[in-house]
Amino acid sequence: MSDISSIYMSENNAIPKITALAITFNEEENVKRYVESLSFADEIIFVDSISTDKTLELAKEMNVKVITRKFTNFSDQRNYAISQAKNDWIVFFDLDEIITKELEQEIRNTVLNSKSNAAFFVKRNFFFMGKRIRFGGWQNDKAIRLFNKNLGQYNGNLVHEEIKTSGSIGILKNRLNHYSYKNFDNYNDKLNLYSNLQAKNLYQQNKKPNAYHLILRPLYRFIWQYLFRLGFLDGKEGFILAYVHSFSVFKRYLQLWMMYRKID
Repeated sequence: MSDISSIYMSENNAIPKITALAITFNEEENVKRYVESLSFADEIIFVDSISTDKTLELAKEMNVKVITRKFTNFSDQRNYAISQAKNDWIVFFDLDEIITKELEQEIRNTVLNSKSNAAFFVKRNFFFMGKRIRFGGWQNDKAIRLFNKNLGQYNGNLVHEEIKTSGSIGILKNRLNHYSYKNFDNYNDKLNLYSNLQAKNLYQQNKKPNAYHLILRPLYRFIWQYLFRLGFLDGKEGFILAYVHSFSVFKRYLQLWMMYRKID
């Protein structure tokens, strides 16, 4: 009998349990696939930002624990979700990320055998307008999706939040597929939300915008993403991504400028 099998059969139930967390808002088209892909988790919790579609109904039908909570920012919502978890080991995927069977097995084995790392990055394949994006910076895209809640929390950033951990961080071999794009308006709305939260973050830090931020920063973002990071090799999708992300940088500093001038 293998060591893993003997642990599974041990009377003291030594297998670490896993809680799967997600923050949700109007994700009805992803709920069924997402919950089924996390059937290996011992507990699944959605912290929902007052969805207006069938997200809550579908989740409850699949025995997901659902908590409705007004959204303020990403770190706050994610840290609240962590506080609701019964188990130490957390998987925290977004509903537009697809967990493969290979990744599932690697997560299970990692939790079972991990003795040193407190958290683990998962590499992501990014899809935009139905196309796998291989350049523009997305070739190195990864995020912490597995961690021990006793050794880490999100860092407090209002957006682009990251796990801050007191332990070491590993990286899993298997990738997930990230389908962030539903339609152009939806993707643009996401970038608008990110820009607004980033502007609030800068405002709290007393950062003030100037011509450099409003003109050169957006231009640099486009050049960095489209030329330096080879976004042009992704064709028209690479150009669109570089353009909308550079414009979101402009909106970030425009919104910051408006905050200082008390303009809605």
